[in-house]
Amino acid sequence: MIWPPDADQPLPPDTSGRRGRKPAPISATAGLSHRAWLVPVRNFVFASGLTLDDLVERSGYSKTRISELLRGNGYYPAWQITSSVVHALGLPLEPMLRLWQSGAREAGKDSAWIKRSIQQVALQPEAAPLPYRAFADTVRETYTAYARAFLLTDHRAGWVVGESLDILWLTWKQAATSDNLPRYAWQLLRTRVMARAHHHDGHPDLRAAVFSTAEVHDHMPGHLVALTELTDLFNAIGRLPADQLDITVLRYLCATPPEQIPGIVGLSEAITHAIDHHARATLEYLLPDVPKE
Repeated sequence: MIWPPDADQPLPPDTSGRRGRKPAPISATAGLSHRAWLVPVRNFVFASGLTLDDLVERSGYSKTRISELLRGNGYYPAWQITSSVVHALGLPLEPMLRLWQSGAREAGKDSAWIKRSIQQVALQPEAAPLPYRAFADTVRETYTAYARAFLLTDHRAGWVVGESLDILWLTWKQAATSDNLPRYAWQLLRTRVMARAHHHDGHPDLRAAVFSTAEVHDHMPGHLVALTELTDLFNAIGRLPADQLDITVLRYLCATPPEQIPGIVGLSEAITHAIDHHARATLEYLLPDVPKE
């Protein structure tokens, strides 16, 4: 049996040419943190062409146990079987361990259960690939500013960025050989941020971010008209198409230097400029009082 890809994360390139019948999708009971590692692992299994029988032989666990793990079905899997399958796939264990721990806490596992499970497996220190570390160091600050605009607190933003970069490490071999690494990584981050951002009428809700901007703090209490206008602006920004939204948030809410944005989102300078122009035109049409540069 071959496992098909899930759309939540960028899909590694398929080199096997093999396909089997589609399995059941990931269980609806699997939470966001559980899916954070389960989706890329499933994608990797599918792209590798490995069968369940291959994983049984490599990991030492039964086909039933591995099938349940790959579907996120039943109890949250212990670290013993999870690490065995991940090791069989040749994926790094260090980022996987952090992702697995987050999923375990999300699933209601207490610290004692998590600790016991981890202690059953000898884990050797792993050094992240140097190109990965260089890339992560370059984007972390901007990624965190973007995440904070939607998630509002430094803690939540830092946690989601850490999760995203761990997934990137987990899938680094595929990411590094993709046509556009910055775009691959940006889409991964965006998926994780949007999965946890508050939404209103089907759009990410930026209205609460009004209260964390310098512009708001410059207004003394009583300036309700200015506050209302700013809230309307942030609400309109949240309704922009994805690329327009991202570039607007980076440039005008996060104060990212314009020349850095193309390299962050993985788009050319010309396309980024055009998207920024279209976003401003849309906002100025919807809200004539939007500030102009």
